Amino acid sequence: MPILIRPAALTLILCLGAFLFGTNLSLGNQKSDSGADQQTLNVLFIISDDLTANALSCYGNKVCKTPNIDALAARGTRFTRAYCQGTYCGPSRASFMSGYYPHATGVLGYKNPRPQIGDRAMWSEHFKNNGYYAARVSKIFHMGVPGGVLQGGDGRDHDRGNGADDARSWTERFNSLGPEWKAPGDGETLEGNPDGKRPVVGGNTFVVVEAEGDDLVHSDGMTSAKAVELLQQRGNKPFWLGVGFVRPHVPFVSPRKYYKPFLPYSSMTLPEKRSGDWEDIPKAGINYKTSVNMKMDIRRQKKAVGGYYASVAFMDAQVGKVLHKLDQQGLRDNTIVIFTSDHGYHLGEHDFWAKVSLRDESAGVPLIISVPGKKPAVCDSLVELLDLYPTISKLCGLPVQERLQGKDISAMLDDPTVEVRDAAFSVAPMRKGFLLREERWAFIQYGEDASRGIELFDTVADPLQFENLAESKKHQAVVDRMRTKMAAKLAEVRANDL
Repeated sequence: MPILIRPAALTLILCLGAFLFGTNLSLGNQKSDSGADQQTLNVLFIISDDLTANALSCYGNKVCKTPNIDALAARGTRFTRAYCQGTYCGPSRASFMSGYYPHATGVLGYKNPRPQIGDRAMWSEHFKNNGYYAARVSKIFHMGVPGGVLQGGDGRDHDRGNGADDARSWTERFNSLGPEWKAPGDGETLEGNPDGKRPVVGGNTFVVVEAEGDDLVHSDGMTSAKAVELLQQRGNKPFWLGVGFVRPHVPFVSPRKYYKPFLPYSSMTLPEKRSGDWEDIPKAGINYKTSVNMKMDIRRQKKAVGGYYASVAFMDAQVGKVLHKLDQQGLRDNTIVIFTSDHGYHLGEHDFWAKVSLRDESAGVPLIISVPGKKPAVCDSLVELLDLYPTISKLCGLPVQERLQGKDISAMLDDPTVEVRDAAFSVAPMRKGFLLREERWAFIQYGEDASRGIELFDTVADPLQFENLAESKKHQAVVDRMRTKMAAKLAEVRANDL
């Protein structure tokens, strides 16, 4: 069972510290495939929830400052074309942890992929099976937010994470039980509240709470504190440590100080919008959350952006605490650090909000990989989150598993011009949508036979994806090629040994 971290107990836990880390956690040596001694590398996997790369200053945001993630990017490889395999939490996390595409395992919602993959090892389990201490703090596999954050648990039922966590993947696991939208402070429900009478609510609802108290009142503050404790109390085993932050997932709840740079909310700038933007796309391409169906006027939209940025700033501060402890403990030179998100997020582009869509804002993810001895770089090659499992295993000298559907991208960390994919693949199960994202073309198909419509965007001429070229006679050769390529990819995705 996971350890539950509540605010009242956190100080006591920090004081007791070492007893929770009875399994030792430090570095040794192992034999490489050639038989030579090599240093055993630790793995620190940090994942944010519902984070668009567009909100990070290292990816170009001029308003939301993320100095700690920026510092990691400055010493690692920052990928500019990384894509998730599922555009909401459950399918994405099950995919990169299992090593299979969502349609290979059939995990298109909020399930644990264990029944489908059987005894095959998950990513962290593979490391555990090879002598690593494997632990998660908070959300790595799917966990309901905000419900799971309030209640904790190991994901056995809907309220506690929809049965998505996997006990076999961990030596130990810890949950961080924060107050979420119930936190004392100034709150407002922005969604479905045109008359301002709706109370502050939970669920998958746009809510902003400028909260009282410090970082440790909230789930992500507790998560960083536990991760710091685990790094402090390491022993004689290498570690695979997953640190899962739940912000900026709604509700946008952060200590009040993180809101100051974004006040007044009226100063926030919304993305470019064009009249008739939805007229040339199929109905399935209109996202499930829009400014219209959420009944969010311009004031509320701008406050949503400010609340999201405050949540990002809060999360970035927690990342900084973990990385500072890594340095303080002298572990940076033998630890691979990964930072990413489970998928992207719309902040008003095309009047879309949240996740699920297959546009770049939703399907694209930030990805930074810092490996000891590797030079900093920016890599524009296409990669998938599915590539993390085989790549990090290779870098740590673990046995190769040819069964995995991801690709080894470790060569990109030495030469960022290396390419291993000519397209990234992502799915939006609730839309029955599929994306093939090439360097220039973004092709989206709804329904395996395209019966629900298609979209084609020239992302060089039209980087914001406003003009759907699917019906353009000039582009029919591209459409035909992409449809053929999509059919082949769908067949490949299902060609597995499950």
